[in-house]
Amino acid sequence: MSSQHNGISVTILGSGTCVPWLKRSSCSVLMQTSTQRLLFDAGPGTMRRLLEAETTIFDLDFIYFSHFHPDHTSELVPLIFATKYPDGDRRQAPLTVVGGRGFVEFFAGLRAVYGKWIELAPGMLKILELDNSARDSHRFKEFSVESIPVKHNPESLAYRVTNTDGYSAVYTGDTDYSENIIELAQNADLLICESALPDSMRVKGHLTPSVAGEIATRAEIGKLVLTHLYPECDQVDIEQECRKTYAGPLIIAEDLMRIEIGPQ
Repeated sequence: MSSQHNGISVTILGSGTCVPWLKRSSCSVLMQTSTQRLLFDAGPGTMRRLLEAETTIFDLDFIYFSHFHPDHTSELVPLIFATKYPDGDRRQAPLTVVGGRGFVEFFAGLRAVYGKWIELAPGMLKILELDNSARDSHRFKEFSVESIPVKHNPESLAYRVTNTDGYSAVYTGDTDYSENIIELAQNADLLICESALPDSMRVKGHLTPSVAGEIATRAEIGKLVLTHLYPECDQVDIEQECRKTYAGPLIIAEDLMRIEIGPQ
């Protein structure tokens, strides 16, 4: 009897930035294993996009933050607040919220402002802070999550999810060029990589299409998704720019796009 192999389902909830844009919500990614749902970043529009993706806040098991900028964290408070409605009993399992260096202090600041409105029943909300000094790994029954520091903010982390069948997806969050991303993404099935602005508009702390392509080529990944796109990216052919350095499968992210990783 052959064993069943399970993949990872990835939904791009938001492919945009801090700039309000009907086409793109702020950057957020949902990854689903056979029984677990992991959310990466939660900026403006995330909860609405979750509903459009036929998922609710009560379905989430983990939230991982790449860094603490508002366009990546601002819906954490409303998400927890909404979890309490009407009487908080719709969440059947704990929600674990994870961030890099300083995350415990960051959440304590939110609690100082919002108090009981972002407190759940005992044991139903877990706040974890990861070490930014080196690559880190946490293993669960169905998957592992690895993190590594990247070049954006002091707390910035990229993440790699690998399931028990060996399928993997990497989310860079916001970052400048970093050898750490190449290390973390090595041979990954999917690299969800920020590509904030066209090559001619590169700014410190972010990538462009050709630089993202260079990272993907060096990491020898299976498929590249360009996300975290400012409106300027729609004014040029960013796919062509990426092709200067990368020849593999390429996707320009759109909100609610779903990508399946696993057996075909």
